[in-house]
Amino acid sequence: MSKYDKMIALNKKSSEEKIDKAVKAVHKMMEDREKVTIPKLMNKTGLSRGFFYKNQIVRREVDRALQQQDGMVDPKRYIGDMALKSRIELLEQQIRELQRENGELEKKNKKLEKALNKKDLNLIKNL
Repeated sequence: MSKYDKMIALNKKSSEEKIDKAVKAVHKMMEDREKVTIPKLMNKTGLSRGFFYKNQIVRREVDRALQQQDGMVDPKRYIGDMALKSRIELLEQQIRELQRENGELEKKNKKLEKALNKKDLNLIKNL
């Protein structure tokens, strides 16, 4: 076997290992009910973005996973959304309470202004 043939065999073996690694990562994410995305796959496998788009075998697996997961909600995003929703509800409740308190203070302020005006009138009359 010539050096060229050995190099070709090594490259083919390396390519097959990369494909196997990527396909296993996709299947593992599916089993774990984790949303399959290219950036997540890049982090898990150490392979490049182009690899996932250019390699037909891997691209087919990723596309198949994405089709199966259509409409699936990312658990982390769902939890974050729920936390934000409850925070918004709490802030809206605080706003309503502050608006009510502001209304009461405005009424008290008007009463005090009227009392002050009456007192000033009584003082002027007494002079």
